[in-house]
Amino acid sequence: MSDAAFRFTHAVTRRPCAAITAGLRAVDTGAPDLAVMLGHHADYVAALRGTGATVIELGPLDAYPDSVFVEDTALCLPQGAVVMRPGAPSRLGEAAEMAPHLEALYAEVRRIEGPGFIEGGDILVTGQEILVGRSARTDAAGIAELTALVTPWGHVVREVQTPPGVLHFKTDCSLLDAETILATDRLAASGCFAGYRVIPVAAGEEAAANAIRFNDLVIMADGFPRTAERIADAGYAIRQIGNSECARLDGGMSCLSLRFTPR
Repeated sequence: MSDAAFRFTHAVTRRPCAAITAGLRAVDTGAPDLAVMLGHHADYVAALRGTGATVIELGPLDAYPDSVFVEDTALCLPQGAVVMRPGAPSRLGEAAEMAPHLEALYAEVRRIEGPGFIEGGDILVTGQEILVGRSARTDAAGIAELTALVTPWGHVVREVQTPPGVLHFKTDCSLLDAETILATDRLAASGCFAGYRVIPVAAGEEAAANAIRFNDLVIMADGFPRTAERIADAGYAIRQIGNSECARLDGGMSCLSLRFTPR
């Protein structure tokens, strides 16, 4: 299997905006602290750049409180990018804002036109297939349209189920290498990772499942020592980043960047 699923030359991020306090959240645990979030975001960008990648940091969008979570706006593949159609109405405009930046980097950018919805947080690209989780934000029509767009590029899409009550498929899993997935027990129990090696997150540390493998680093949220130990014991280099404020908005490490190597 190719290691293209976790080796990247580029990443796109967006600085949190002042309106982040109005961001969507499943449970209100208090408004995020913008100053703290900016510090965490800077650490995240530095970790990406530390691998040698080019990181494009876009400016804040005050009209879109959740716009820091750029992953939901697009799927970036070597052959081209697909602009998503977010399932949260307040986020539809974020995808349109991202499109011109992708057009500057890719020769081909396609779009989900609808009527279906799909968000990047429900899409896990592995070394052999693209797993897309049905969720409250991603429906069957959105998955079908994505499949039609990326199949000509040689990709295989497999629809799976996001666990009930879980925002996105990747809330509960991450790709560690082309054959290895970090996952919660509740997601792995569905059998969707048959054929992969699964490293389970520690009980009580389910939020650690949303990490990213970016070149030679596994970048994960801090505060999950048992899961970090499991990942390190499996031979991966780890960088832990503060995520307390993004977590108030159901966000994690994958949500904060688009990662790709355009051809």
